[in-house]
Amino acid sequence: MRAAPVVDGAIAGAVGTAALNVVSFLDMVVRARPASSTPDETAGRMAHAAHLDLGPEEKATNRRSGLGAVLGYGTGIAAGAVFGLLAARRRIPLPVAAGVLGGGVMATTDGSIAALGVSDPRTWRPKDWLSDIVPHLAYGMAAAATWRRLRPPSRRGR
Repeated sequence: MRAAPVVDGAIAGAVGTAALNVVSFLDMVVRARPASSTPDETAGRMAHAAHLDLGPEEKATNRRSGLGAVLGYGTGIAAGAVFGLLAARRRIPLPVAAGVLGGGVMATTDGSIAALGVSDPRTWRPKDWLSDIVPHLAYGMAAAATWRRLRPPSRRGR
């Protein structure tokens, strides 16, 4: 296996994650809503499950905030890398790639928060789902477009 498709996928995942964050921040601006506490809560629960002491509460709060953001980028980059590995020798149509990438990251994220007891997606209202779907769609579109740009037909199979 060559590393180039995995690296290109990771780059695409990083671009997708940046797009997801920009769309989320624009949603905060437009609707004047606060930042989500979900990444921080998820990071805290993961640290607890791993028996990782984040220190006194003031420091732990800051560490959870940082870890939440890092986990988001890690998820997006890892998803892109896995996509790169699986799609290295195929020309996947852009809309399909966008759906697979965005849907995959959304399922991973929502599954994690449900498994950790941070939130239960089954109880979400339509506007909650919209707030989740739109940024993940942006992730998928940006990651797929970046993948397509980094992996033109002449580079497939390398």
